[in-house]
Amino acid sequence: MRKLRYVVGMLVLASAPVQAQQFGAFAAIHNGELFISEPVNRTEPATVYVYRRAGDGWQQAATLMAPPHEGGDYFGRFIAVDDQTLIIGSTLYEQSTGAAWVYRRNGDNWEFAEMLRPDDIEQGDSFGRFGLLHDDLLFVSSLGHNESRGAVWVYRRGTGGTWTQEAKLEPDSVQPQEFFGWSLAYDGERLVTGALQASQALQQRGAAYIIRRNAPGDWTLETRLALDTAESQPGDLFGFSVGWLDGRALVGAPGRESGVGEVRIYARAGDEWRYDVSLSAVERAPGSQFGGSVLARDGEVWVGAPGADASGRVYRIQYDAATSAFGDMDELAGLDGDVGDAFGTVVTVSADVAIVGATGDDFGLGAAIVLERDGDEWAATDKLFRAAPGALSSIVGGEVTCADGEADQFSCSQVNVLSFLPVQAIGGGRGAQTNDVWGWTDPESGREYAIVGRTDGTAFIDVTEPLNPVYLGNLPKTQGSRGNAWRDIKVYDNHAFIVADGAGRHGMQVFDLTRLRNVQNPPVAFDEDAHYDGIASAHNIVINEQAGFAYAVGVNSGGETCGGGLHMIDIHTPNRPTFAGCFADTTTGNSSTGYSHDAMCTVYNGPDSEHVGKEICFGSNETALSIADVSDKDNPVQISAAGYPSVGYAHQGWISEDHRYFYMNDEGDESASVQAGQPMAGTRTLVWNIEDLDDPLMVKEHFGETFTIDHNLYIKGNLMYQSNYVSGLRILDISDPENPREVGFLDTVPGSEEVEFDGSWSNYPFFASGTIVVSSMKEGVFFLKYSPQNLVP
Repeated sequence: MRKLRYVVGMLVLASAPVQAQQFGAFAAIHNGELFISEPVNRTEPATVYVYRRAGDGWQQAATLMAPPHEGGDYFGRFIAVDDQTLIIGSTLYEQSTGAAWVYRRNGDNWEFAEMLRPDDIEQGDSFGRFGLLHDDLLFVSSLGHNESRGAVWVYRRGTGGTWTQEAKLEPDSVQPQEFFGWSLAYDGERLVTGALQASQALQQRGAAYIIRRNAPGDWTLETRLALDTAESQPGDLFGFSVGWLDGRALVGAPGRESGVGEVRIYARAGDEWRYDVSLSAVERAPGSQFGGSVLARDGEVWVGAPGADASGRVYRIQYDAATSAFGDMDELAGLDGDVGDAFGTVVTVSADVAIVGATGDDFGLGAAIVLERDGDEWAATDKLFRAAPGALSSIVGGEVTCADGEADQFSCSQVNVLSFLPVQAIGGGRGAQTNDVWGWTDPESGREYAIVGRTDGTAFIDVTEPLNPVYLGNLPKTQGSRGNAWRDIKVYDNHAFIVADGAGRHGMQVFDLTRLRNVQNPPVAFDEDAHYDGIASAHNIVINEQAGFAYAVGVNSGGETCGGGLHMIDIHTPNRPTFAGCFADTTTGNSSTGYSHDAMCTVYNGPDSEHVGKEICFGSNETALSIADVSDKDNPVQISAAGYPSVGYAHQGWISEDHRYFYMNDEGDESASVQAGQPMAGTRTLVWNIEDLDDPLMVKEHFGETFTIDHNLYIKGNLMYQSNYVSGLRILDISDPENPREVGFLDTVPGSEEVEFDGSWSNYPFFASGTIVVSSMKEGVFFLKYSPQNLVP
C-alpha cells in the first residue's frame, strides 16, 4: 500500500492512519455533559456521543446522528452548545453541500429541531466545517465556498429559539483556496478567523482576519494578520487555531520552523493591530506542532501540540491580566502515551473538566482524554472511545469446504478454509490490522509457522495442524516507533527480519525463530534478538536466501537511505547484520532517485547465459521495472529498466521458477482508470519476458476475473497466488506463461468488490503441506487449501 497525504482531524499529517475514524475530532462541555464527535466513521454513521458523570467516571448517556438521508455526512465536524441549543456541523451532507443541524433540549434529551444552510451554498462548499456559539450569535464557516475562498455566516437567535441569518462575512481580499473560516473565536465584539491558505501558490503560509461587529448585520474588517514575507515559510499554517485573551488575539502556527510551532499574540494599539509576543514550548522540538489548538479561559491559555514527544502534549500557561505577563507553563500528557496518538488535536475546558482529542489513538480510531482539576493541578483521569467494529468469528476445529461458491461466509472457488483467526486473536489491539505475512519451516522438526505482521507488532502462529492453529506470541514494534500500516517480513537462516514504514525509528528487528520450538503457556511476549539501526523506516525488506543478503527498500529516514533504492545488508551472521552498500536506478522512480517500492532478488539461472550465476534484483520502482546485478556489493550494476503503458504505480512482482518470466502488479492503475472514466476490464497483471535481462519485454497485460486493486503476488510451480485487496486471494495457472487463467479464489472481504485499499494484503504459498497463509487487513489471517476438482481446461 502506498502512503497518502491528506487532512486528518485538525492537522495535515503524513502517513495517515489506515482506518481513521477520528473519535475525539471535536468536543464540547456544558452543564456536566461531555459531547464528543466521530465524524469520519467509515463503517457506521457519523455520531456525536453524550457522556454524563457516573460515580468516579463517565458513562455514555446518548448518541446523536443526523436525520435519515442518503450518503455520508461527516456529522460532528463542530459542536456548539448552550442551555437551550446544540448545533452540529456536517460538511459531507448532500455531496459536500453541508449543513448545520440544530437540536433543542427536552428534559435530559436533545431533539432535532431544524437544519441551517444558506441559500447560496452549493455542492462542494462543505458548509458546517467550523462553528461557534456565543450568547445569541452563531457563526458557521464553509471552506469550499466561492472557489474555496471560504466564508462565515452569522446567525442570530430570536424568540422561540429560531435562527435568522444576520450576515455573511467574506472579505474582498480573500483569494481562491485560502480557506477563510478555518478556525473561529469571538470575544463579544470581534471575530478572529483563520485562513489556512492551502493553495499550491500560497503554500499553506496562512493568515488570520479580525472583523468587528458594529451593530446587528454591520461588520467591519479591521485587519488581516500574516507573517512578514521574509519571515514566513511554506507550511507555517498561521491561523490554524485562533483565540482571544484579554482583548488580544491568539493565532496558532503549528507548522512554524519545521513543525516546532508557536502561538503569536496581537494587541490593538489605536486603530492598528500589532504583534506583541509569542508562546512556544520550552523544548522546541521539530514536529511538535505547538499551536495545533489554542484556548484561553480564566487566566490560562491551553495550547495543544499533537506531535510533541511523539504522542502529543497540552501546555497550560498562566496569565496575569494586571501585568499582561505570562507565567508558569505546565505540560499535560494523555494516558497511553503511544506514538502517534495526536493528543492535543482539540482542547476544550470547563471549570473542573477538560477534554483533549487524541485522534490518532489506536491507529486512527481516535479517543478523547478527560482531564480533571485537583486544586491547582490537572491530570488525565479517563479515556473515552468507541469500541472497534465487531470482529469476525474464528474458524477452527474443522475444514470448511468450498461448496456452491461459498465457504462459511466467504465466496470461493476451489479453495477451502482450513481455519481463520481474527486480528484480535493474534495480539492485535483496538484498531490494529494485519499486513504482510511470511512463513518458516523448522528444519529439525518440519513444523510450519506463520509470521503475520500487524500495525502494532508481529504475530507468530504454529500452523503445523492448520485446522487448529496456535497463536504463540507477539513481538511488539520497536519501542518508541509509530504503529502504522506497513510492516514487512522475510526469513533467512532460521531468523525473521522485520521492517516498518511510516514508523519513525523502527529499524530492522531480528528474531531467532528457533525460540518458537518450546513456547510454554502461549501466547507470550517476545523480544528481539538483534536490532539493525542503519535505517529507521523502510517500506519492505527483501532477502536472497541463496546469497545471505537482505535489501531494505523504500528507506525514507534514518542512516543511509540509498535514495529509497536497495540498502544492502549482510546477514550471513543473522544476529550481527552489517551495511554492505547501496544501489539505486535513478532512471526510475517518481522522484528520479531510484526509489524501489519492492524487489525480488535471486541467483539467476535462466536462459540469458551472460548473467547466469549472478545475483540479480528485479525492482518494482514506481514508474518502471528495474533489473540490476548486485553480485559485487561495492559495484552494483544497472542491467536495464523498462516502462510500460498506463503506469500507475509499479508495486511488486515475482519471478517464474524457470526464470523466463517476471509477473508484476501495478497498485495504481485500476484506481487511475476509474478516475479517468475508463475502467479496466479487470485487475491487471503485467507479464514480462526476461529471457534477455538486457531487454525485458512486456508481452501480456492479463486482466483478471474481478476488478479490484492488486497488491502482492507469489509464484510456486505453475501457480501464481495474488492478493488482490477486496477480492482476496486469486490463484492463476501459468502453465501457459503468457496466458494466465484463474483456477481458484477465496474472497476474504464478504460483500465488497470496490476499487479500494482494503482486504487481502499478502499471502505465503510456500509451505510443503500446501497450507496457504493469507492476511486480510481488518479481518485477520486465513489458512487456506487449494483443492482443485473437476477443472475444465
